[in-house]
Amino acid sequence: MKTFFVVNPKSANGSTGKRWGELAATIARSLSDFGVEFTQKPMDAMNITRHAIKSGYECIVAVGGDGTINEVTNGFFEGGKAINANAALGVLPRGTGGDFRKTFEWSTDFEEAVKRLKTPETRPFDVGVCEFVDHQGQKVTRYFANILSFGISGLVDREVAAMKGFGGRIGFSLASLRALTKYRDHAVKLTLDGKPAETLPITVVAVGNGRFFGGGMKVTPNADVSDGIFDVTYWSGYTLSDFIFKQGGIYNGKHLDYPGTSTRQCKELIAESDGEVLIDCDGEQPGRLPCKVSILPAAIRLKV
Repeated sequence: MKTFFVVNPKSANGSTGKRWGELAATIARSLSDFGVEFTQKPMDAMNITRHAIKSGYECIVAVGGDGTINEVTNGFFEGGKAINANAALGVLPRGTGGDFRKTFEWSTDFEEAVKRLKTPETRPFDVGVCEFVDHQGQKVTRYFANILSFGISGLVDREVAAMKGFGGRIGFSLASLRALTKYRDHAVKLTLDGKPAETLPITVVAVGNGRFFGGGMKVTPNADVSDGIFDVTYWSGYTLSDFIFKQGGIYNGKHLDYPGTSTRQCKELIAESDGEVLIDCDGEQPGRLPCKVSILPAAIRLKV
């Protein structure tokens, strides 16, 4: 496949940009012809991806973390539809958290990741789309590859932004502790697939295409990126002590059996609240409720 690399030079605490000559040489040993462009500002990866697909590239590789993967995924779409439904998303993981890659049990080994790009193997890949309100009060639409959540996760994102240097799990744990001292459950009205609405006290709701968020929390352990349906996990009444004492189950997926946890499946979810409830979209904090989340089954391909 004609391959293009969208590189976030600031990923891996800046080492991606500093080591790019060495990394590019590793790529060149497997792929003889490819395109490259570095991102310079937020959402650059989206625009670079759109241009690359329109220029005939068939595989677009996100070189960076979960935020870069999200922006590249957004670049596969324009005007509400895929630019090329047969185009494939590739990933060279270079982030601090790496939640997307954990669903596929991919390591951070760069040479191993490059080998995946050399094979012809791809699989259908579902993509989530969320309509929400941004920080300027405007209604916007954003696609996501991994997980869309809201509640304390959005507040944690704000804290994580100042803790990138601590790494994925450590940084998220510290940010979670700070957020849990401030957060109180919000009443959220949830409507799934047009069924009667429920209003519930929410610590977090995670709408999972993938399985992990927050630096390794296995929040939707049964999610499948190719089954055409979201796995949804609700946490209600979770406190600081729950985060401390239930941490093992949260990270290995056994939390589904804990009090205060419930699960659903759906293709569409609408969430509304009278209070300010922040959104987490693939590890970024772009806005707040109300939101409408829906799935696009087999919207693109994923390089595996």
